[in-house]
Amino acid sequence: MRVDVEFTSGGVVLRGWLYSPDNAPRSVPLVVMTHGFAGVKEWVAPFAEVLSNAGLACLVYDHPGFGTSDGQPRHEVDPGAQIEGYRDAITFAQTLEGIDSDRIGVWGTSFSGGHVLVVAATDRRVRAVVSQVPTTNGWANFRSLVPTTMLPIVHEAIAADRMARACGKPHQTLKAASEVPTDFVAMPGTEAYQWLMANGPQVPSWRNEVTVSSIDKFQSYTPEAFIRRVSPTPLLMVIAEQDTLAPTDIALQSYAEALEPKRLVLVPGPHFAVYEEQFERTSGAARDFFLETLA
Repeated sequence: MRVDVEFTSGGVVLRGWLYSPDNAPRSVPLVVMTHGFAGVKEWVAPFAEVLSNAGLACLVYDHPGFGTSDGQPRHEVDPGAQIEGYRDAITFAQTLEGIDSDRIGVWGTSFSGGHVLVVAATDRRVRAVVSQVPTTNGWANFRSLVPTTMLPIVHEAIAADRMARACGKPHQTLKAASEVPTDFVAMPGTEAYQWLMANGPQVPSWRNEVTVSSIDKFQSYTPEAFIRRVSPTPLLMVIAEQDTLAPTDIALQSYAEALEPKRLVLVPGPHFAVYEEQFERTSGAARDFFLETLA
């Protein structure tokens, strides 16, 4: 069963779906879930359906400024606000009838895969965390996507956007991805463009854009500072073996730095394989992990 829900975070109304398992007992565990960079909750929904079919409730929602959630500017990827959204989602979930407030897990993917590490490290209400193809080191991930020759262009664009906003102009935007290799975009490469174009236009609220200030916030993002603090909360990290958007070597280094209890699932393929050909394996790993840790 899926119903529409909404809650407030930072004065902004966030909207999403509550999945409840059929024939559930009086009190069930719940997993808070949301999308990655420039995404929408619809991309997370298939994972929630797998968890719900196994007896777990799921709260799936759009980040501020994305999808059906309120928030200005639109399409602003703000790690701080998104992390706070997770915390407020947990609080909202604990108020729901039929939810065991002592058995809450968090799940994140790609950019939000880094968020859940921060949340689990700083919010002890979280009993288990799944971090899928995550951004685990902001600067290292940023530098893997931005060639040295492009850095001056990126920093000039960030500075120009700041000046324009200081003069009362709206946030400047750029494409999230493009088929033109030389375009200034947030997610370079044909893989990102092809996947976004295959899945984004199906969702009316999705746009192929983010604010320029999102890139500024990306380079300041530091989930790596929290990785060791996740323990003793159980951690599952799902990593794609040929990931170039959240590079495999960076994620594996972060996993090595995490303390026990932890578990690693390596799947073949690039970043978006976890949503496609590896979906059964990745969703199944998350399901089994949450059933074990939230039992």
